[in-house]
Amino acid sequence: MKKLNTKEKSWIMYDWANSAYSTAITATILPLYFKSIALKSGITASSSTAYWGYSNSIATLLIAVLSPILATMADYKGYKMKLFNIFFVLGTSFTFLLSVVPTNYWFVLIIFYILTCIGFSGSCIFYDAFLVDVTERKNMDKISSLGFGMGYIGSNIPFILCIVIIALAQFKIIPISFFSACRISFIITAIWWVIFTIPMIRNVKQTYSINLEKNPIRKSFFRLLETLKDIKSHKQLFIFLLSYFFYIDGVNTIITMATSYGSDLGINSTTMLIILLTMQFIAFPFSIIFGMLSKKFQGKIMLYVGIIIYSIICIYSYFLKTTLDFWILAILVGTSQGGIQALSRSYLGKLVPKDKANEFFGFYNIFGKFSAILGPVMVGAVTQITGSSNKGVLSVLVLFLIGGIILKKVPSEN
Repeated sequence: MKKLNTKEKSWIMYDWANSAYSTAITATILPLYFKSIALKSGITASSSTAYWGYSNSIATLLIAVLSPILATMADYKGYKMKLFNIFFVLGTSFTFLLSVVPTNYWFVLIIFYILTCIGFSGSCIFYDAFLVDVTERKNMDKISSLGFGMGYIGSNIPFILCIVIIALAQFKIIPISFFSACRISFIITAIWWVIFTIPMIRNVKQTYSINLEKNPIRKSFFRLLETLKDIKSHKQLFIFLLSYFFYIDGVNTIITMATSYGSDLGINSTTMLIILLTMQFIAFPFSIIFGMLSKKFQGKIMLYVGIIIYSIICIYSYFLKTTLDFWILAILVGTSQGGIQALSRSYLGKLVPKDKANEFFGFYNIFGKFSAILGPVMVGAVTQITGSSNKGVLSVLVLFLIGGIILKKVPSEN
């Protein structure tokens, strides 16, 4: 980090800031909180898992529809940071407001959660696109991997604090309920996200842009249509995005459904949080390792390593029965979760024309978000039909296989 410039460090800090949301809200505490209040309201375990999957699909559908036009608008001078700020405020505000939803209003909790997802994902569209503004092509793997790596460490600090509060509440050491402890965690997450986004807002500037035109929204639609019509000129880029569509869907599904799946196996909340915290610590060095190995073996090869590991995860999940099995599964996820995401981001950053970086990162996000609709629906549907969460997670294997096959048609980026 000492060798990085101010822009690079500030950009990386947003991964540090927003990863607290990814860990506490998307992957761990909120799913457990929702599961608890859903069961309290008389909803079955399998149905609550399905509802959680459906809510994730709704959120990703909404942001997927918005992302291409928003990203195309961000190519205009000065627009990228303005749009980033709008979604950042939306995400942090509703993360804080999760703490005021009564426990018997589980459907309101889902609505607020969907709004936090839109804010988080929307800000990430522009954050990812800023990669071309803050560093050179040769450093993109390194900076992107450091971002994910620092994100895992940054998320763990507030996450540990939240775990301690929840554990103290569950063991009656402090006089608050599990539900109150979770609400405090939502507040901590929102505050952390806000504080460490300040360097990004202050120091990162849009370098590559086009001049502002009249009717920018209308013109953005036309520019988007022109790019789609000229798809042959960017054939390899779109083939990569199609591959990404499938394999990243599997990654996102494993992340978002992990705690619901663990709960269905009978793992208690405290143990689940400890397991997932350990996974975060494992993910930090492995994200950096993926970035280092990409220099020697190229990014495409390392993407295949991630796909293979996740395929093993899907197969192993079918046979899960004990807490130890879930520990092993979490460790496997930790070895490749950050690496495959970081190298996908930098892979695209190397391929895109810089004057259209936002536009193509918009496609990157729409492919990622639309893919995240399919996986949770698959898990939810298969789980409800079969009554088995194991079979639901196994179904995700198909996504990694398809993504890997398509990736073969993409040349190396180096």
